[in-house]
Amino acid sequence: MRLLLLLLLPVMVTAQQEMPLYGTEPIPNSRNAAKAEKIDSSGSPVHYSYSKVSRPTLTVWEPPAGKRTGTAVIVCPGGSYVHLAMTHEGTDVAAWLNGLGITAFVLKYRLPSDETMTDKTIGPLQDAQRAIQLVRQRAAEWGVDPGKIGILGFSAGGHLASTAETHFMKAVIANPSGVSLRPDFAVLLYPVISFDDSIGHRGSRDNLIGKNPSPAMIQEYSNELQVTDQTPPTFVIHAEDDKTVKVINSIYFYEALLQHHVPAEMHLYAKGGHGFGLWNPLKKDQWPDRLANWLANGGWL
Repeated sequence: MRLLLLLLLPVMVTAQQEMPLYGTEPIPNSRNAAKAEKIDSSGSPVHYSYSKVSRPTLTVWEPPAGKRTGTAVIVCPGGSYVHLAMTHEGTDVAAWLNGLGITAFVLKYRLPSDETMTDKTIGPLQDAQRAIQLVRQRAAEWGVDPGKIGILGFSAGGHLASTAETHFMKAVIANPSGVSLRPDFAVLLYPVISFDDSIGHRGSRDNLIGKNPSPAMIQEYSNELQVTDQTPPTFVIHAEDDKTVKVINSIYFYEALLQHHVPAEMHLYAKGGHGFGLWNPLKKDQWPDRLANWLANGGWL
C-alpha cells in the first residue's frame, strides 16, 4: 500500500540537468565517428528507447532540499547493450528515488560498437566508473554524501552495475586524484550476471565482448566469478519465470556474495517475466517497498 501511495502522489523534483559525462574533455576510448544516436518511442504512456549511443550523458534528478537524505543512486537502464530503456528503467525510477529523498543520476552510457570505440568491451564500464567518479567529485554541489553513492541497473544495465561493483580496482578511466570508484551499494534488477554459455544472456555477451570471445574474456565479465570481500552490499530482484535472463544469474551472484561475506538481500518472485521495471503487474508485493526497507536498514535513508 505504501508503494501504491508513492506512485500515485506527485513527486516534487527540481528541473533535471543533463550534462556530458566527460564535460569538455575528450571521450576516452572513442573513435572519430559521426553521431548516429536514435530515439524511439512507443506505448501509452510513451516509453523512450535510445540506440547507437556514442556520447554519454548524466542527468541529475534532485529531490526537494528539505527531503534530501544525502544518498545518491546512479541508474543504468537495460537493453542487451544494444539500446537503453530510458523511461521505465531510467526516468521513472529516478522520480521514485526522489520520493525517498535520494538524488538520482540517470546514466546514458555508450553502447558497445567497433565503429565508435577502440575497445568496445570497456566502453560501458568506463562510463559507469566516470559517473561514480563525477558524483563523488561534485558531491557537495548536489548535497550528496560521498560515502553514500550507489549504483542500480536493470538487465544488461544490471550487468554493468555488477561489473562496476566487482571491477572497481581496475580503473579503465583516468583517475589522477585517486577518487574511489567503488559504489557504496548496488541494486540489481533481473540482471545479466554471467557470460557462461549455459546460463548467460547471449545477446548481451555478443554485443559487449563479441561473438567469439576468449575463455579469459568470458570469465572476466562473468561477474559471479569476480566477487570479493570488498564487493559492496547488494540488493537483488529477479522473477523465476524470466525467459530472457535466467534467474540462476541472480542466484549464482547471491551465492558468491554470501561466500565472501558481503551483506546481501535477494527477492525472487514466482512470476513477473523480464523487463517489468518499477512495477511488477503480476505481484501485489512490490520490489521498491523491499528496496526502501533495505536502504533504510543499511543507513542510506
